[in-house]
Amino acid sequence: MTRRTRIACFIDGFNLYHAIAKLSRPELKWVNLWKLMETFVDPARHELRVVFYFSAFATWLPGPYARHQQYVEALKVAKVIPVLGRFKEKDIYCKNCRNTFVGHEEKETDVNIALTLIREAYKNNFDEAFIVSRDSDLIPAMRLLLEDFPDKSLKIISPPNAGHSKEMGKLVGDKKLASIKPIHLERCLFDSTVTDPDTGLVLARRPKEYDPRS
Repeated sequence: MTRRTRIACFIDGFNLYHAIAKLSRPELKWVNLWKLMETFVDPARHELRVVFYFSAFATWLPGPYARHQQYVEALKVAKVIPVLGRFKEKDIYCKNCRNTFVGHEEKETDVNIALTLIREAYKNNFDEAFIVSRDSDLIPAMRLLLEDFPDKSLKIISPPNAGHSKEMGKLVGDKKLASIKPIHLERCLFDSTVTDPDTGLVLARRPKEYDPRS
């Protein structure tokens, strides 16, 4: 019997989040990423082994922070592994008002994706990696993977309506490109409450901001 191709997924959380936000359908943010990745595999040929989610908490924003925490807890129930970076405070100068204010810059996500991708390759935990992003900063890690692990392959899945990075597409080839569509998100949403499969305890609740429109 032929062994199925082992798939590992690496999801750039903010890349995906901002693309979904542009759809103006907040309910789609409550998406089960494991189930979403299953959309892109053929169970007869593929074995979905692991899904990593890379993001960071905006701790200075109480509402988004609380919603993001609920979402990460829901992802954990779905077997998704969160890898969290951080935000760094940064002084930003406004040319119009000539004042300086404190902003925040997301850090570590690209590095975390790159390191996790290569680590999982060295541990031989996958045959093919799915990268959900259009961030060309990931190209050095992608190139290293393809050069040092010629038996492994890459597939790039773009966030909805975001298109593909030309550089990433050139590296993997057109046959290794796919795109998330709104219909995929619609079919892969969590229930309003996410429970522990063993105890039935509620571990996460859908934020009211993500309730489906009536």
